[in-house]
Amino acid sequence: MATVLLESPTSEELPQQSEDVQSLGRWLVFRYRPIALFSLKSSRATSTAGKTLLTPTPYAVKMAFLDVALRNGLTEDPQGFVRCLAGAHLRIGVPQQACVTGTIQSIRQETRDMERKRRPDLPPYLSSIAFREFVHYQGVIALAFDLKTCSLAYVPLLLEAAPAINYLGKRGSFVQYLNGARQPRLDSTFTLPLDGANGRSGRSGQRAVLDDFGPGASFERLNSFTSTEARRGVDRKFVETFIPLDVYNSGPGFVHYSARGVRG
Repeated sequence: MATVLLESPTSEELPQQSEDVQSLGRWLVFRYRPIALFSLKSSRATSTAGKTLLTPTPYAVKMAFLDVALRNGLTEDPQGFVRCLAGAHLRIGVPQQACVTGTIQSIRQETRDMERKRRPDLPPYLSSIAFREFVHYQGVIALAFDLKTCSLAYVPLLLEAAPAINYLGKRGSFVQYLNGARQPRLDSTFTLPLDGANGRSGRSGQRAVLDDFGPGASFERLNSFTSTEARRGVDRKFVETFIPLDVYNSGPGFVHYSARGVRG
């Protein structure tokens, strides 16, 4: 598969019009090497239990780009960037190997307001235990933006922000930026939304519900430091997704997944 490597976001490498997107490659792909265990529970899981997802979600990835852009002063228009990310189609390229293990951890859990009303002497946090799962990756994680769905004015911002991202998923799931590339198409190691014809695909792998920015997402509602709540289906949507990882081996306390297909 032909690729065009992007070592730095120069004007010559950026898509200027639709014909350029078609000729140089429809997909803008950023590659990262995992350097720590990955963990990210489904948004619908409880706080003390829940299995980890096998990949970062589009929501987590887009929030990472937004966070880096704000922390590094790369944009003065966070609302415009959120709208760009909301419209952008994003697919995740899985590593060649993924091994999931579970453990019980001792945690500090915040006391609920209802409990403090009944017992005012309770401390702010209480000791508890929680079930956690972690994924050990072998290979490379790829993040592919469909340039046909991106506002071209914000592509330079994506290129500037990508190298500064150092974790995906739960804080501490560290990754190291490798490179960016333009590709005309994606291979079978990338996730695929299951809608329409894709939902009848006979490919083997896993199904998972991954969250993403909704069609009406706004910076105010996605901002964790405001009291405005995100609306399901508007600011945040959930998409059933095919993940191209097959169970390769399993045993007490672990499940080993392997990717089908060869990365181009």
